[in-house]
Amino acid sequence: MSSFVSHTSFDCADAYALSEFWKLVLGYQDIDGDPNLPGHEECMIRDPETGHQLLFIEVPEGKTVKNRIHLDLRPRDLTQAEEVARLLAAGATEIADRRGQYGPGSGWVVLADPEGNEFCVLRSEAERAT
Repeated sequence: MSSFVSHTSFDCADAYALSEFWKLVLGYQDIDGDPNLPGHEECMIRDPETGHQLLFIEVPEGKTVKNRIHLDLRPRDLTQAEEVARLLAAGATEIADRRGQYGPGSGWVVLADPEGNEFCVLRSEAERAT
């Protein structure tokens, strides 16, 4: 017998604002009936293709240390550099550039969302194929 992942949760200061950022990043959408509104303490969004859900829950304490778990993102239609530029323009912050760390064409870029949660941007499938 095993379990399945119901959703991935993010503790945050502003559930609505962070859910809006991640909708832009991932192309997720609001869930029908979920009160995803400014000021609401919990906001859930869903991937329209896979059904995976992200839940943003407001908590009183702020983030203080590096994440112990994070998302690795692979661009669908853009290069890694184009996706990093898009996410920086959307409000992400660059933490570390690890491109080329393991040789030409390898590596990732570590970014943080507006509340400091780290995530990585990998190379696209097209870039990996070359």
